[in-house]
Amino acid sequence: MSNRRFFLKSGLAAAVVAGLSPVLPSFAEENSIPATTGKGPKLRFAIASDGHYGQPGTEYKLHHENIVKWLNASHEQNPLNFVIINGDLVHDRPELLKEVKKDYYDRLKVPFYAVPGNHDHADTPLWKSVFGYEDDFSFEKNGVGFVLANTSDTKGTYRCPNNDFLKQELDKFKDLKTVFVVLHIPPHFWVPESPFVECPDTIKLLHSYANVKAVFHGHDHSLDAVFYTDKLPHFFDAHIGGNWGTAYKGYRIVEVDENDKIKTYQVNASQSPLLNETKF
Repeated sequence: MSNRRFFLKSGLAAAVVAGLSPVLPSFAEENSIPATTGKGPKLRFAIASDGHYGQPGTEYKLHHENIVKWLNASHEQNPLNFVIINGDLVHDRPELLKEVKKDYYDRLKVPFYAVPGNHDHADTPLWKSVFGYEDDFSFEKNGVGFVLANTSDTKGTYRCPNNDFLKQELDKFKDLKTVFVVLHIPPHFWVPESPFVECPDTIKLLHSYANVKAVFHGHDHSLDAVFYTDKLPHFFDAHIGGNWGTAYKGYRIVEVDENDKIKTYQVNASQSPLLNETKF
């Protein structure tokens, strides 16, 4: 086990750039968020990552029962348009993708979208056969564009996304006010203990579209806040499962209002009180 897995980084997310509202505390419990009044957001979704279904030595079935329960409860309290699962749905066993979809994610009360992570080891035909779309894809919902791109391969290699695909899809959405990009592995590393990849061409491309308002990442289970490349925020959402990371299990909520103002906060779904644990 690498030393980075003992490096638990958490805390309060900073205020994000113009066009986004300040994020709420990183460890907010959803039932502590005041109920909204008046007209609700035009778009509200949850994003979660790193379930690692099938990982030996973990309670992966319990973790998935929990995330389905928590997300459905969130939807009942304040409706979600959809959920995004940002990579590492399974742990080095791509044959389990059908099982985790059928037995767990298909039980969500809202649609869900998934993007591969480095532990999914799925090629494009397998991904499409399970989920109905390729491992690089995009969609639009309520006037907001989403571009989801693969950052790994069947061997679990960390790699940069396909920039030609990103540009093609971002060009499609050039007239939208708000676009989000979802990449399991970040194209830049902020924490020395985290073995990410450096993708300067990807960063330059993302910065060239003013309507790309945020990028969402998984991969590092110990991160749950926001980092920046220039003024572009990159958000993490802790983890669903696995055997390392933040002491709690959780997910992130994102809301876009009618004026395209954005609010996001991290939910401590398991409500674990233990924070900033270090083992050495």
